Amino acid sequence: MDKVIVRQTASPIRRKADQRATLVGLGLNRIGRASTLDDTPQVRGMIAKVAHLVEVVG
Repeated sequence: MDKVIVRQTASPIRRKADQRATLVGLGLNRIGRASTLDDTPQVRGMIAKVAHLVEVVG
């Protein structure tokens, strides 16, 4: 299965609780931290939800 690497670029402070929970679900909790995940529609949806807080590296 393909992999996608996601890096957190912004802080979740003053964001809605569901956006913070989505970051935790992606395995992110600190700026600059990266997580390697399976490239599934569910993960892509989570990335889209917090696209302003993360970047897709690979």
